[in-house]
Amino acid sequence: MIEDRIQVIQSTLEQARNIPDDRKAELLKLLSELTAEVSKLAETHHEEATSITQFADASTHEIARAQKNAQLSETALHGLRLSIQGLEESHPTIVATVGRFATALSNMGI
Repeated sequence: MIEDRIQVIQSTLEQARNIPDDRKAELLKLLSELTAEVSKLAETHHEEATSITQFADASTHEIARAQKNAQLSETALHGLRLSIQGLEESHPTIVATVGRFATALSNMGI
């Protein structure tokens, strides 16, 4: 399920017409890093890994929309940031990776 959702995120980014190529490349690179970290996390914290990927998917969907809804975008991004709460001590790398991904999305206008 996590792998499927990651593929959906990748496809959404690749097909998004409203994301400039340089930003798309940046997001895809961050997604690659996120994928590696989520895979590690899923071994011991499957529910948390699932939440992270679901909110990453929702956030990505919102930036790829032709007609953005600011409230939905903010809600999805907020959920993504909340999905890593409690992991700061035990999994600082995924917290940093999700933070960079969320910041990149936020800089896209979410």
